[in-house]
Amino acid sequence: QVQLVESGGGLVQAGGSLRLSCAASGSIFSINDMGWFRQAPGKQRELVAAITDGGNTRYADSVKGRFTISRDNAKNTVYLQMNSLKPEDTAVYYCNTEARSSRYVSTVGYWGQGTQVTVSS
Repeated sequence: QVQLVESGGGLVQAGGSLRLSCAASGSIFSINDMGWFRQAPGKQRELVAAITDGGNTRYADSVKGRFTISRDNAKNTVYLQMNSLKPEDTAVYYCNTEARSSRYVSTVGYWGQGTQVTVSS
């Protein structure tokens, strides 16, 4: 099994910055895409940003130019640098990865426990 542990959430004023981290651990044979999703109260979970194992990235239109996703493959860790934060960025942010725990099993999606990001106006 693969575990994801997130850190870096918190309370920040509008215009501020936060950096989220998500470290994968456990039985890891390979990790494919890694990404961040968020879910605000009363809304569906949505993709914020994702990065392939080769470093290709994609972003939600609402965060382009403000957020940057990166990863350290040696540490099995993905980061989300969030700048120019807005109150509408307030949500629980979840880390997600597609990984294999051994060469004998298929790729499975894993989720972190979520970290709260609150942006005050």
